[in-house]
Amino acid sequence: MSQRLKDRVAIVTGSSQGIGKAIALALAKEGAKVVTNNRRPGAEGGDADTVAKEIKGMGGEAVPFFGSVSEFDVAEKIVKTAIDSFGKIDIVVNNAGADAPRMVWNMSEEEWDRSVDSFLKGSFNCIRFASGPMREQKWGRIINTTSTAWLGAVGHSNYGAAKAGLVGLTRNVAREVGRYGVTCNAYAPTAATRFTLSEEIVAGFKKRYEAGLMTKERFEELTNPPQPETVGPFIVYLCTEAAADINGQVFDVTGGAIAIYSEPVKKKTITKKKGMWTVEELIEQVPKVLLEGYKNPAPPKKD
Repeated sequence: MSQRLKDRVAIVTGSSQGIGKAIALALAKEGAKVVTNNRRPGAEGGDADTVAKEIKGMGGEAVPFFGSVSEFDVAEKIVKTAIDSFGKIDIVVNNAGADAPRMVWNMSEEEWDRSVDSFLKGSFNCIRFASGPMREQKWGRIINTTSTAWLGAVGHSNYGAAKAGLVGLTRNVAREVGRYGVTCNAYAPTAATRFTLSEEIVAGFKKRYEAGLMTKERFEELTNPPQPETVGPFIVYLCTEAAADINGQVFDVTGGAIAIYSEPVKKKTITKKKGMWTVEELIEQVPKVLLEGYKNPAPPKKD
C-alpha cells in the first residue's frame, strides 16, 4: 500500500460493487480511511460491509454505512459516521445512483424522481454536509460522477438531466469552496458494471447505433468497456496535493484515455444595434450566422 493519501478520510457512495468499489479500494491502497456505502445489506454480489472487510484484509481501515444518500438526513449521517469513526472528512466521491431508462413519453414520475434524486440530489446532500467541515479545515476533495449522457442520449432523459445537473453543480460548488482549499470536479467514466453490461442496456446501445445516433467507435467502447479498476488511478490523482489547483473541471475516463471537456463559451453572436430583432430578420440571420454548419442531431424520419 502506498501513502499518497495517508490519514485522509474518504466517503465513497454506492461503493459495494463496480466503479464505486474500485474507487474505494484504490483510495484505501493509497492510505485513505474509507466509509463504504450502499442502500441496504445483503446485496447480491457484495455490499458495503464486504468491501470494508476487503479493505481491512489488505491492511487498511474502513467502516460500512447502509442507507440511501438521496435522503437528506441519511447523507448527514454518513458524513457524521466518517467524522465519528475517523475524526474528520477529507474526500467525498459521489458515485451512488439508479438509472431507470425509458423514452420520455413513457416515463413515469417515479422513474424520473428515482434517477434525479439518487444522482443529483444525493450528490448535493453529501456535499451539503461534508463541505462545512472541509471549509473549516481548509482542505477537501469533492468528486462527482457524471456521464457522457449529459451531452445527449436516447431513452435516458432522467439520467441525462441528472448528469447534466451534476456538471452544473460541480462548476458552482467549485467556485464556492475553492477559496477554502477545497476542490470540486466531475468525471464521466466508461467501465464494465452490472448496469452497462445488462442485456437491456446493451440492446439499447445497439438500437441507437443502428439508428445512426451513435458512432461505431462509441458503440464498441460501450459494448466492450474497460474494467472498473481503470478509473481508480485518476480519482486518486484528483485527491492528491498534486491536483490542488484543479477545480470545477469535467473529465472523461475511458480505460487508458483521459480527456478534459472544454469550458462552455459563446460560439457565435448576432447583434442588432438598434431596436429588437424581428422574426423575419431572425429567419434570415440565424441559419446564416448562428447555425452555420449546424446539423440536427435527431432529424425527422423520412417516410
